[in-house]
Amino acid sequence: MTNTALLDASGVAKSFGAVRALTDARLTVAEGEIVALMGANGAGKSTFVKIITGALKPDAGHVLIRGKPAPVGSPAEARRSGLVPVYQEPSLIPDLDVADNLRLTSTPSDPFRHWVSELGITDLALSDMICDLPLATLRILDLARALAAEPDVLLLDEMTAALPTDLVDRVLKTVRGKANDGMGVIYVSHRFTEISDLCDRATVLRDGQTVGDLDIEDGVEDRVVELMLGQKLDLGQRAMARTTFPQGQTPRLRVRTLAAEPKFSDVSFDLYPGEVLGVVALEGQGQDELFDVLAGFEKPSAGRVEVDGKPVSFTHPADAIAAGLTFVPGNRADALLSQRSVKENIALPFSARPANWGPLNRRHERARVGYAIEKLQIDTRAQGEVQRLSGGNQQKVTIGRWLATGVETLLLFDPTRGIDVRTKRQIYPLVRELAEQGAAILFYTSELEEVPLACDRAVVIFNGRVVDVIDGAEADEQTLMRAAYGLTAAEGAA
Repeated sequence: MTNTALLDASGVAKSFGAVRALTDARLTVAEGEIVALMGANGAGKSTFVKIITGALKPDAGHVLIRGKPAPVGSPAEARRSGLVPVYQEPSLIPDLDVADNLRLTSTPSDPFRHWVSELGITDLALSDMICDLPLATLRILDLARALAAEPDVLLLDEMTAALPTDLVDRVLKTVRGKANDGMGVIYVSHRFTEISDLCDRATVLRDGQTVGDLDIEDGVEDRVVELMLGQKLDLGQRAMARTTFPQGQTPRLRVRTLAAEPKFSDVSFDLYPGEVLGVVALEGQGQDELFDVLAGFEKPSAGRVEVDGKPVSFTHPADAIAAGLTFVPGNRADALLSQRSVKENIALPFSARPANWGPLNRRHERARVGYAIEKLQIDTRAQGEVQRLSGGNQQKVTIGRWLATGVETLLLFDPTRGIDVRTKRQIYPLVRELAEQGAAILFYTSELEEVPLACDRAVVIFNGRVVDVIDGAEADEQTLMRAAYGLTAAEGAA
C-alpha cells in the first residue's frame, strides 16, 4: 500500500436549516486502503457520504479526488472522476429490466456479468425485471455495476446489511482483492466483525465531526464504540426465552405446508400471542416470499394459514391488515411517507383503519405518538420530512407507529438492517415489550447474533422448507448456521 491519497476530505460542514448535520468531518483514503467510516445513527455519515459522492454541496471544507476538487452536485460527474458509490438502498429503477438499468449508467454488460458471477449470482438474466428480484440480489447488482466502472475509489454503504453469510463472504473477498490491486475503499458498516477482518483503518464520526482515526487491531472495537457514543456499550443481553405455552392455547398465527412455488414449498409453524418467533435463512431460501404471502402481497400455491384458529385467505395487503397482520418491510422507504413529518408517519394507522373513520380523538393520538417518540428516542429535529432523518431513526418510526397504535401480529423483516448498535439496543427491548403486551411477532433477521437477543424460538428455512426449530436459549450462531446450510434434520417443525 502506498501513501498516494486517492481521496482527501477535510473540514466538511453542512447544515439543513437549524440542523447542523456536519461541523468538521475529515476522511482520507490511500491507494490499496480500505477505510471504515463509522458512527452512530445521526452522527452525520449519510450526509458526509452524499457530499463525498457529489450529491450534496458542502457549506465549508473541501473534497479532493487524486488532488483535484471533486465534482459538486453531480454523482454522475463524481463517478466519471473515479469515485463510485454503492448506496445503502438499491439505486436501480424497479420498472426497468437489468439491461435498461445498465444503459442508464453506460455500464458495459460483459464486465457486469463477470462481477455478478464472481459475487455469487449465477441465475440472472439481463431481461429480468428489477421489481421481481429480492433485495439481496439488487445489492449484488449495484456492486457489480460499480466494479464494472473500474473506480479509483469505491464507497460501500452498508453493503452487506441485507446479505446472507454466503454472499457476505464473496463480497468481502472481492473487495479485499480489488484493494490489493490498488483501489481505495470507503466501507460504511455497523458490523464490527467485518470491520476487523476487512479494513485497515476506521474513521469515526460523532455529532457531525471526525472524533478519531484508528488503525484496525485487536481490541479496537471497544475504542471505536467509546468514540461513537462517548461510553462503553455492548450489544445487549439474551432474551428471557419463552419456550412453553399454556396447554391448549390457540396460536395467533398457524401456517401449515404453505408453498409459493418455486420460491418455497413446505413451511409450517405456530406463532403464539406473546411470542417472538425468529426466521433464519440464507439468501434465496424463500423467506422474502414467505413474508410477502403472509402480508397479502403474493398468493400461495398450496397450504393454509389460520389466524386465531380461523382459516384466512389474502388477495390484497388490506386483507392481511384486516386480519391483524401488520408488515414492516426490510426496505424502510416502502413503509414511510418520506415527505411527511415524524408525527404524521407514526400517527398514520390512526386514520388508515376503517374502524377509525369519522371524528378522531386527537388528544389520544398526540399522547400515543408522543409516547412512541419518547420511548424510542426518535430524533424529531427535522420536523418537516422524515426523509431527512438518519436510517436508524427512520426505522424507529416504522416500528414506533405500532407501539403507538397497538398491534396483534407483527411481521418484522430485517428491522435492524443498516442501523447502529445503540439503536439496535433500543429495538430489541421494544420487540420484547410488544410481545409482553400480547403481540405475536414473526422476526426475520439476516444477522444471526440477533436471534438469541430477541427471539423465543427460531424456525430455520433451507431450500424452501422448514428444516429445524431451535429454542432461543440454544440459538447460538454456530447452531443456526449449521441448520441454515441444511446440516440439521427437521425436528418439531410444526
